Amino acid sequence: MRHATLSRNTKETRIELTLDLDNAVEGPIDTGSGFLDHMLDLFRKHGGFGLTVVCKGDGHIDMHHSAEDIAICLGEALREALGDKNGIERYGFYYVTMDEALARCCLDLSGRMSFEWNASIPSPKLGNLDSELVEHFFQSVAENARMNLHLDLLRGSNSHHCAEALFKAFARALSMAVSPSRRVTGIPSTKGSL
Repeated sequence: MRHATLSRNTKETRIELTLDLDNAVEGPIDTGSGFLDHMLDLFRKHGGFGLTVVCKGDGHIDMHHSAEDIAICLGEALREALGDKNGIERYGFYYVTMDEALARCCLDLSGRMSFEWNASIPSPKLGNLDSELVEHFFQSVAENARMNLHLDLLRGSNSHHCAEALFKAFARALSMAVSPSRRVTGIPSTKGSL
């Protein structure tokens, strides 16, 4: 079973998160932001993952701490659920269109962190979520999962469509990367570990 359940309690947030890479069980997603709820819901749907997230945060200030801490938990849960990464595909890539928006995600579950962001979301807000937090969310996931993550928004004018295309591309690329390898047995690295 490739799953993990994490709790994170700080003065800013209290988070319970469960990630299951193999069973798309739906549970509550309540982040304090309707828009982030929507993005995480489509992440689990398009990745084929089980995901529950309940966050009680200081949303009266803004969504920064909640979005960041949820991303930290998601990255840590992914790292824990993958274990030694024996038998996985390791690399994933996907293009997703969302009406006029086109996004690309390429990633490597290498055990090393690198994050490249080439995306400009047109409006400053997505519901009660600052648009700049989309980039910060993905960077925090990459740091805590210890992955190489490249996200590019190739075109798009509607902010909702832009963010949605990025989340869907990430979900689909991650689904590919965590899938059983078609050709490589054992740890997918000449080093023998990731």
